[in-house]
Amino acid sequence: MKSHAQAVVIGGGVVGCSVLYHLTKMGWKDVVLIERSELTSGSTWHAAGGFHTLNGDPQVAKLQSYTIELYKEIEEISGQSTGFHLTEGVFLAATPERLELLKVMQSQEKLLGIETQLMTPEEAEKILPIMDPKEFLGALWTPMHGHLDPSGTTHAYAKAAKVQGAEIYLRNRVTDLQQNPDGTWTVVTEQGTIQADHVVNAGGLWAREVGRMVGLELPVLAMEHMYLITEDMPEVEEINKSTGKEVLHVVDPDGEIYMRQERKGMLMGTYEKACVPWSPKETPWDFGHELLQEDIDRIAPSLEVGFRHFPPFQRTGIKQIINGPFTFAPDGNPLVGPVRGLKNYWCACGVMAGFSQGGGVGLALANWMTSGDPGFDIWGMDVSRFGDWTTMAYTNAKVRENYSRRFKVRFPNEELTAARPLRTTPIYERQKAANAVFGVAYGMEQALWYAPEGMEPVENITFLRSNAFDPIKAECKAVRGGVGLADISSFAKYEVTGPGAESWLSHVMANKMPRAGRLTLSPMLNEKGKVIGDFTVGKLADDHFYIFGSGAGEMYHMRWFEAHLPQDGSVTIKAHGMGLVGLTIAGPKSRDVLATLTDADVSAGAFKFLDFRRMDLGIVPALVGRVSFTGDLGFEMWVKPEFHGRLFDDILKAGAAHGIKLFGSRAMRSMSLEKGFGSWATEYRPIYGPFAAGMGRFVDLTKNDFIGREAAAQEKADGPKKRLVTFAVAAKEIDVMGNEPIYRDGKIVGYVTSGMYAHHADRSVAMGYVPADQADDTADGTFRIEVFGEMLPATILSEPLFDPKAERMRG
Repeated sequence: MKSHAQAVVIGGGVVGCSVLYHLTKMGWKDVVLIERSELTSGSTWHAAGGFHTLNGDPQVAKLQSYTIELYKEIEEISGQSTGFHLTEGVFLAATPERLELLKVMQSQEKLLGIETQLMTPEEAEKILPIMDPKEFLGALWTPMHGHLDPSGTTHAYAKAAKVQGAEIYLRNRVTDLQQNPDGTWTVVTEQGTIQADHVVNAGGLWAREVGRMVGLELPVLAMEHMYLITEDMPEVEEINKSTGKEVLHVVDPDGEIYMRQERKGMLMGTYEKACVPWSPKETPWDFGHELLQEDIDRIAPSLEVGFRHFPPFQRTGIKQIINGPFTFAPDGNPLVGPVRGLKNYWCACGVMAGFSQGGGVGLALANWMTSGDPGFDIWGMDVSRFGDWTTMAYTNAKVRENYSRRFKVRFPNEELTAARPLRTTPIYERQKAANAVFGVAYGMEQALWYAPEGMEPVENITFLRSNAFDPIKAECKAVRGGVGLADISSFAKYEVTGPGAESWLSHVMANKMPRAGRLTLSPMLNEKGKVIGDFTVGKLADDHFYIFGSGAGEMYHMRWFEAHLPQDGSVTIKAHGMGLVGLTIAGPKSRDVLATLTDADVSAGAFKFLDFRRMDLGIVPALVGRVSFTGDLGFEMWVKPEFHGRLFDDILKAGAAHGIKLFGSRAMRSMSLEKGFGSWATEYRPIYGPFAAGMGRFVDLTKNDFIGREAAAQEKADGPKKRLVTFAVAAKEIDVMGNEPIYRDGKIVGYVTSGMYAHHADRSVAMGYVPADQADDTADGTFRIEVFGEMLPATILSEPLFDPKAERMRG
C-alpha cells in the first residue's frame, strides 16, 4: 500500500467507486479507494438495480439523467459490462390525486428534454399486458427507465478509475482517521497508514462509523428493504416473444411497489408502511454478503395490492425473497459535500438510489474537491442542510416516516409530523393558543397561518387552494391596511466582531458595508460569481456587525464563512441560532405601535429605512432594524430568548388600539411576492449570477476585492443569459408549486422557482427564470406556465404589484 495519496475514498460500493472514477476524470491520478471487504459488500450487491430520471428536484433530476448517460462511457473505458437494460417504464395511477401528480411528473421530465406520454389504463395495458386496467385511472410512459447489474456497474466504475491511475485496496478496513496540524489526514487501516490530503466518507452502511472516527454523527439510518423474485412467468415470455423487448419497468406507487423483469420472471419490491430499521445504533463491521431474515407477513399488504393490480402474479410461485439494508437520510436525499469544521473531509453518503444518482453524486463531489465548486446546484443533497438537532432518535423517526411514505402523494401544503415538535421558540405555546397552524423550517416550528376563532387549526392537504386561503388573505389584509405581528426567529442570525470585521465582510459580501447604525442588503458570491447567499448586514460599530439570512442555510453559510476567515484571529463569527430570536411588525400603523413601546424617536425622519440600532422596547433590550420582508413599512426586532415572550405580549398590548393581527410565514411570502422579492434556495441559487437574479443593484463593482468580483463584472459586461422575472398567472383554483415549465411560442424557455397567491393584489403570482432577451416582454399572455397539465397564460410584470415606487417601505 502506498504511503501518500491526494485523496482516499473509504467504501467500495457504487458511490465510492463513482467518486474514485470521477476524481481521475478530473485529473487527480494519485487517488486510492480502501474497502474493508470486497467491492459491493454493503448495500450495493443486493440492490434491485433500477434507474430512472424522475425526481421532485429538477437539479437532482439532471444528475440522475447524467448518471444514466454515463454507463456507456464507463463500459467503454473499463471493458466491463454494466448489464445496462433501457427497458422504458410506466408510472401508474390508481387514485385521482396520483393521476394529477403524473401530470406534474410529465412537466418535470420536459425540463430535462425528455418526452413522456400520459395514457389511459387501456392504452397502458397494450404496452404492459400484465396489468389489470380496471385497477387504474391512468399511466405515464417514460423512455428513461430500466435496470442494470449492480456488481458489474460497480466494477466498471472501479476498473475505469484504475485505467486512469487510481489504486484500490481490498480486505483492508479503515480503523481510524486523524487530522494533522496542516489539515491533511492520517488514514489508519488494518494494513498500515496512508497520508491523504483529502478523505471521502463513502461508507454506505458504515457511514456513521466512518463519521464517528472524526467526532461526526451523520443523520443516516439503514432500513430493511425487501423484494421478491418469481418463478418463470408465461406472460413474461409471451411479451418478450411478441415485442422483442423486456417487460417495462413499472412503478405502482399506490400499491407501494415497483417491478421489473428478472430473467423469465418478475422482480417486485415494496416500500411498506410497516417498515423496520436495521442496526439502528451501529453497523457490525463483519456484516457483508449476508441477507436479512425475510418477513413476508410485513410486506403482505403491499403484495396483496400488487397481486390484484397484476393478476399473473397470482398464478406464479415465489422463487426468492431478498431482504437487505439500505441507508437513508431523514428526507431521503443523499448527504454530499464538505463537512463544516473538518478541512478536506467529504461526504458521499445516504445515496439510497445509487444506480440513479451515484454517477451524479460522484461528478458533483469530484468537481467540488478539484475546483472548489460542485458545478451544479445540489442544495437538495448538501450535507449542510441538517444541523446538530438531527440526533440519532430524530433521524430514526424521520427516516421511518420517509421510507413508509416513499410512494405516497406529497401535497405542496402537507407538513409531516414525525419528530415534532423539536425546536420551538419561547412564544410557541402563545402561538398555539392563538390557533396557529405550524410548519417546520430547519427543524424549527413556525406559524404558517392562524385559524380564526371557531376553526380547527388544521389545514386540508390538497393540490388546490386549501382552507388556509381565506385566513391568509385576512392576515395580508390586516398588514396592508393596518399592522401585523409575526415571528421571524427562523431566520439565521450571525454576529461578526473584531478589528478585521469590516474588511473581511467587504471581502465576502458583494455590496459595500453600511455606515454605523445602518443596514445594507448584499448577495454573497462564490469564486465563479454565482449567488450563494442573500443577506441583510447591520453595523453597530466599526468592529461589530450582525448578519441576517436564511435559517435553512445556516450550516451551509457558516461552512463558507469559517473557511474564509483570516488566519490572524482578527475576525470572530458566531451563529446565534436560537440564542437570538425575533419578531417583526409591518404595515402602515407599525410605526405607531413601535412608538408606543419606546421612548426613542422612531419618526420617519429620525428612524429611516435601513436604520439599525439598539433600543429598549418597554423593559426589553432589543436590536431594531427598519426593514421588512413584506415590502411594507416595517421593523424587525431581535432579542435574547428570555425576552421573547414579554416582547410578544407587549407588542400585542400596544397594537390592540391599532387592530394588530398575528400573521404567519405564508402571508409573509404572499406579500413578498407582491414586491418581487426572491428567497435563498429558490430564486437565489449557486447556478445564477447576481445580475441574472435581479440583485445587480446590490453589487458594488467599485470595490477592488470581493470574492467573485471579476466574474460578476464579466456577467454585467456580457449581460446575463437568463433573468429572474415575476409573472401574473391566470390561475383559478390552483397556483404554482415550483419547478413548472415556462413556455413561449410553444417551446420551454424557463422554469418556475416559486409562487403562490398574492392576496392583497388578488393575483396568482409566479417567479422564474427566462432568457434575458425575453424578460422585458410584458405583453399579456405571451408566456404559458404548465400547471398540472394545463397551459395557463402568464404575463411578466413590469413593476411590483404592491407599492412599485417603494413609498410605503421608505416613508
